[in-house]
Amino acid sequence: MSLHRSSGNHRLGLLLATITMVIWSFLPNLLKYLLSHIDPYTLTWYRFAIASVGFALLLKCQGALPKRGELGRRDFVLLLIAILGLAANYICFLIGLDLTSPATSQVLIQIGPVLLALGAILIFREHFTKTQWLGFAILVLGLVVFFRSQLSELAGKVSEAEQYRLGAMAIVAAGIFWAAYGLAQKQLLVSIPSQPLMLCLFLGCTVLFFPATDLRAVGELDATGLTGLVIAGLATAGAYGCFSAALEHVEASRVSALIALVPLGTLASSYLLSSVVPDLVPRVSLSALSFAGAGAVVLGSLITALSDESTERSSD
Repeated sequence: MSLHRSSGNHRLGLLLATITMVIWSFLPNLLKYLLSHIDPYTLTWYRFAIASVGFALLLKCQGALPKRGELGRRDFVLLLIAILGLAANYICFLIGLDLTSPATSQVLIQIGPVLLALGAILIFREHFTKTQWLGFAILVLGLVVFFRSQLSELAGKVSEAEQYRLGAMAIVAAGIFWAAYGLAQKQLLVSIPSQPLMLCLFLGCTVLFFPATDLRAVGELDATGLTGLVIAGLATAGAYGCFSAALEHVEASRVSALIALVPLGTLASSYLLSSVVPDLVPRVSLSALSFAGAGAVVLGSLITALSDESTERSSD
């Protein structure tokens, strides 16, 4: 019975991680469009505010709103780290997205899952098999190939190359902050359930970004922009809610490996959306070498996620 329950929890965790991956695959295209109409700080505040309201209403109906006294002093420190890490991740990613493209941002942001996996190994004593280490190496190689290929395509275009470097640096910083957030959250889940925890995180980020928010900017959005803004907020709640819940059922290293599939989803969604709404989503233009690098990232993440530790041990 316990084995069956454990297997069911594992499948549920993988399903939740997959839902997160799908949402994050489509989201950069929407955010890229919104950034042409609203500044990153205001966009981020509205995303967190909408997500906070959504989570609060859900937890109110369930009678599961977080209560005072649930967290100890150490947990409050971890919560602060998670809030700062998540807030910094959001703003750095938007800055990098504004300077690059949805496809580029989602490939480079995979440094976050890489660092989360390494942190899980060091802090939580999770283990990688030999096959998972091979997948990890392929993933890192793919990131390097993709980045160098993108820069080589901008050779001779000094201003564009410099803009790309700055955007890439912002995205890498976003990945570092995301890993810090993920590791802190993993420890907090021992003390507080995933959904109340996400409400605390979203509320904290909402307060943090309010001073830099231009509330009047929303009045300048048309119907398409307003709809996109609401969808972005709801997607924020949905994706991170699923991600947080997935961490309750599956090892952080395996969740991070599945999230590394996002570049493939973003490339596919970019091609799809650019065909359906070309005026809103620009067509993707990547070289064969860039595609090879992105493919290596996907292949490495698949090998890491699908490797079975028990199978490998039996074959040794």
